Amino acid sequence: MFDTAPIRRDVHERSVAFKAADGAELVGRLYRPAGRAFAAVVLNSATGVPQGFYAHFARWLAAERGMACLTYDYRGLGRSTFGPLRRYKADMIDWGINDQVAARRAMRREVPNTQLWVIGHSLGAMLLPNQTEIDDVARVIGIASGIVHHSDHPWPYRAKALAFWFGIGPLATALCGFLPGKRLGFGEDLPSGVYWQWRKWCTSRDFYDADFGVRLPRPEWTAAAPVRLIAFADDDLIPPGCVDRLARTYGPSARCDVLD
Repeated sequence: MFDTAPIRRDVHERSVAFKAADGAELVGRLYRPAGRAFAAVVLNSATGVPQGFYAHFARWLAAERGMACLTYDYRGLGRSTFGPLRRYKADMIDWGINDQVAARRAMRREVPNTQLWVIGHSLGAMLLPNQTEIDDVARVIGIASGIVHHSDHPWPYRAKALAFWFGIGPLATALCGFLPGKRLGFGEDLPSGVYWQWRKWCTSRDFYDADFGVRLPRPEWTAAAPVRLIAFADDDLIPPGCVDRLARTYGPSARCDVLD
């Protein structure tokens, strides 16, 4: 995956605050090697996964590979939550378009004149083909990132997905004004708009097509960056066929690898 030898450097860490174009405040953490960075990596997290989950990986990139790495939380998640979650109007487009673009802008300011990489986990690589300001990205790596319909999940995991989309998930979100993911055992709490749009996409055969417009452009990957999407053969959540479906939105520059 990486073409540099291990170099074992000290790692400098600090918090980074930045804003999306619409003024939403985001908080991240920048990991830098002691010397000049070989690359500047923006690490886009999966839906509902706080940035701290990726801390060890970010430190490894800086210490072992000489790469600067920016982790961050989407609006209404983790350190980017300010006030009651039920007041947040964020949706999946805000997370997967506005916040991810803002993170790349922040990384360009923090580590200029360095090749820019994007590593995306699930949602973190799903909407890159729909984004602007992508032409200077030198490489994209997506981990378990795909376009999923609930019928893609194998049994018995599909039963859990159906409950999340058609049972306890919508009921709890309607009652609380946000998805109480922690209480339900479905991960982190999420703004209601994120849950409802996520549900809409994953229960529609057309996925996000109905939302194409000003806020969500149609996918048109124009960057010259090589794209490697990694699927796992035993992944019930994002099966390999869903990753391959996403690869087609990137076009011929994308390569989909299935790991056993």
